[in-house]
Amino acid sequence: MPLLKSEFRPAWWLPGPHAQTLWPTLFRRGPRIALQSERMELPDGDFLDLCWSGPAGAPMVLLLHGLEGSIHSHYARGIMAELNRHGLRACLMHFRGCSGEPNRLPTAYHSGKSDDPAWLIDHLWERGDRAVAAVGVSLGGNVLLKLLGEQGEQTRLSCAAALSVPFVLHDSARRLRQGLSRLYERHLIGRLQQSFERKCAHMPCPIQVNVRELKTFHAFDDRVTAPLHGFAGVHDYYSRCASRQFIPRIRVPTLILHAEDDPFMFPDTVPTAEELPACVTLELSPHGGHMGFLSGRVPGRPIYWAERRLAKWIAGRIERSSDRG
Repeated sequence: MPLLKSEFRPAWWLPGPHAQTLWPTLFRRGPRIALQSERMELPDGDFLDLCWSGPAGAPMVLLLHGLEGSIHSHYARGIMAELNRHGLRACLMHFRGCSGEPNRLPTAYHSGKSDDPAWLIDHLWERGDRAVAAVGVSLGGNVLLKLLGEQGEQTRLSCAAALSVPFVLHDSARRLRQGLSRLYERHLIGRLQQSFERKCAHMPCPIQVNVRELKTFHAFDDRVTAPLHGFAGVHDYYSRCASRQFIPRIRVPTLILHAEDDPFMFPDTVPTAEELPACVTLELSPHGGHMGFLSGRVPGRPIYWAERRLAKWIAGRIERSSDRG
């Protein structure tokens, strides 16, 4: 069945969506894993920075991080370590400007910029590093689902998984203006403002805007994201890049993990069962927050359930593909 009830049970000592969301951000120490860095030069003169982990020659899984994320995000090394534990090689692709060094062009990345991972997957295949699967988290999940829908049966990936996806960007922008979710918006807008100012200190900016006056995602995306990336405005950007409309066109096995209490979205933001093709499984949990899904009985020692679930599912699908191939 495309729509499943999740087996996830939240830790009793982390009740509610905000505890689930904030604990790993505030207190987690990511696992130590050996990393190799690589810079990819892009055809337009910009670059992508990659981080690799896991055994060389093993099946490769591409990881797409969330908004203003990086290899230092609490979930990044956790997901990579779980993939490595299953014998898989992981590659985190930093979106443009997210690796700690501003990218070279005025444009950067956004919730619908699927051309960079598409180019990277093709380039890696051409040189022999074949990405057979991908995992996307939050914004990265939206980009991944959009890419899969755009490519349909033409994708090189054999399977994919996504966590805490903002399926409808209009909804996410509205939800982050309500209640305690405004704290997440304030934090992320601050990060976006800093990134924009840091880059504009090194190059002429094609738009004239005081980003410190932009206090909401709607305002930032209307005055910065949209004009920089060729959209007519925020409504055009949100409408064209929301991943929910692309899900019916996905043609490879895909797992989506989502919590109904995600403070970045409304409960009805998620796709309905009728929108899911047979190859897509939406696993819903009543609890879990945004990129949380922490279980465990011992206070202070959480189990990062979603990371284990995603890695195990991906490994199982890759093994099935290998047996058939």
